[in-house]
Parts: sequence; structure tokens; C-alpha cells
Amino acid sequence: MTVSPGPVSTRPARFPAASMSDLVDRPVRYDLAESTCPPLRLGELLDGDTAARLATLDIGYGTSQGGTELRALIAAGAGVAPDEVLVTAGGSSGMFLLAFTLCRPEDHAVVLTPCFPPARAALDAIDCRVTPVPLAFDDGYRLDVDAVAAALTPETRLVSLASPQNPSGVRFTEQELRDLLDRIEARAPQAVLLVDETYRQAVYGAGAVPRSTARLSPRVVTCSSVSKAHGAPGIRVGWLTVTDPALYESLRVAKFNTLITGSGVDELLAAEVLRREEQILGERREALAAAVDTLDRWATDHADTVEFVRPDGGALCCLRLRPDRFDDHAVRRFYDALAERETRVGLGGWFGEPDRVFRLGFGHLPAADFRTALDRVAEALSVA
Repeated sequence: MTVSPGPVSTRPARFPAASMSDLVDRPVRYDLAESTCPPLRLGELLDGDTAARLATLDIGYGTSQGGTELRALIAAGAGVAPDEVLVTAGGSSGMFLLAFTLCRPEDHAVVLTPCFPPARAALDAIDCRVTPVPLAFDDGYRLDVDAVAAALTPETRLVSLASPQNPSGVRFTEQELRDLLDRIEARAPQAVLLVDETYRQAVYGAGAVPRSTARLSPRVVTCSSVSKAHGAPGIRVGWLTVTDPALYESLRVAKFNTLITGSGVDELLAAEVLRREEQILGERREALAAAVDTLDRWATDHADTVEFVRPDGGALCCLRLRPDRFDDHAVRRFYDALAERETRVGLGGWFGEPDRVFRLGFGHLPAADFRTALDRVAEALSVA
């Protein structure tokens, strides 16, 4: 006798459907939704003795903290000690470890939006009470310290933001973050401030690289990776900087219980990226400077249809379809027209914005393809 199985579960999904996964699952010819700097190729890392070191690498467990050499390189760039660096499987893994370590369902978190979706996903998954604090396109996505402070409570355990932001590329000043820390200290004494610094080093041309916020306060945790500024998302290596020893140990234990250790192969390659960082980032900064200037001119030429917040850093920015030119039906027609032209931008809904706002990445495509992609966006604007 065969018994038909019943439904596996009637519970709602812990993680809701994420259309943003199309970025990795559904390639398109002209992908302006991608948010990385020009991609690094493996062959660029395999000269010198790198290939030989890979060939003799013992593929065993590493350590729960991450490799000694890699942590030393990360620490030097962030201005912390190597034992204040925890290597993770990409920056998003670090966000998840922090959320799961700090927060319980009865706790409260504040997330500044628009934001990278994993910054909120882990908090929602554990039923933490989340208050989004929206920053406004019309204000250039500047940090509103008063609005964040108004959302804080004594139960707040985490305040999460990115600088430069994903998706806007807008950077907050050190003084703005210091002011925010003062308010957190007064209103949410248990809270940690997470600063996602993934795009910190992705400046334009010879622009000055702002220093890391890792040393601002023991209540600051930063996360970053080699994915975005370095153009190496296929090397699944990110990190947290944690200057509070007790919190560091809690995060290390959480990592051990979920990942045990990272990949020794990935960590070796990530260390090689960081050893060559000056050259790798220098090339990408020049490419970003040229691309953002191209985009700035394009946005000026199309100011009758789109509005543009010029980014401070990173390989991405936000544009908005002008409300006086595009009603909701026209917004949908715009995305349909883009799809017909094998072109994609990042929907505002991915990040907590209405879809008339979209993220446009200008670092991933070669210069000629980028110009062609912008032409196709212009065509979609004209027919929507």
C-alpha cells in the first residue's frame, strides 16, 4: 500500500522569494543591474609563485578566524589588529552571523534603506522587529541622524547601514557617523552599529580613500569583501572587523557552528588580491572615473525623463523615472522595453524603493558595451 505524502510544510517561507537572484541565475546581454567593479580574472593572480602555492596547498580545514596572512592584510587596510578580523564567506555571510548573534525575536533592529537585501533578510528570518528608516532620493540619500535616533529604543540591538550605500553609492562622513554613535549611545545602549564598507575603496580616479570606521568605537562592526571594489565576487571571501573581544568571540563561535572554517583555496586567492591591491584598485578606479563621467553626461542629456543622484563611490548609483513623465503603467512599460532590448537594471523594489527608482551599475561592462547599454536605456525611455 502506497501512502501519498502530505504537504512538506504549511509554514511561510523563512526567506521570501528574491527576484534579485536573477542577477546570478539569469544572465542578460547588457547587465546594468550588476554592482561590481570591472571583473578580475583568475589568470591575473596566477603569475609569480601563486600557482605553485596553490599546487602544494594542503586542502584541509583552516581556522575558524581565517588564515593568518589574510587577516593581517585585511587588518592593515582597516586599521585594526589581525585578531580583530573574522573572515567570512563573503560580506553577506558576515551580516547573517552578526544578525543571528545579536538579535532574538523580542529584540529590535534599525535598517537604513534603501539597502542591500541581505542586510534585512537575516533579521526578518529570525522574526526580529525591524524598523526601516528610509533615506530620500530627493535629499540625495543623505544620512538623517534625527530620523534614525527617533527609531531607536532600549531594545534595539543592531543599527545597519552601508557607506557608500548599496544601491545609491552615497557615502556618509565620519562626523555624521560619530553623531549617530552619540545618539545610539544615549538611546540604545545595547546596540551595535554595522557599517557595510564594501565600496569604501572604490573611489574615482585619484580621489582620496576614506579611512575605515572600524576604530570609531567598540560598538562599531564593519563588513567588507573582495567582491565589489576588487571585482572578485567568485572568490567567496569577506570579513568583519570587531574590536569588542566578547562580541568577536561570539561571532567566531557562530561561524564555527555554521561554516566551521572558510575555503583555504579562496583565502589564498583573496590574500593574493590584497597583496596586489594597489594595482588592482588603481585600474578599477580609473575605469570607474571614466564610466561615472559617461553616465553623468548621459543623465544630463536625458534630464527630461530621469533624475540622477551622483554617487560618491562604488560602481553603482540610483536614477528615478520622472513622476511627471511616467505614471505607474509607464514604469512597467519601461522595464518591459528594457527586457526586449536584452538590458537590465536593478529594480528599486529589491532595495526598499518604488520601482520608478532603479539601480544602475556602471563598473561591470566594458566601456563600449556600457555606452551601448545606455543607448538601450534611452530607447526604452522613449517608448515607455
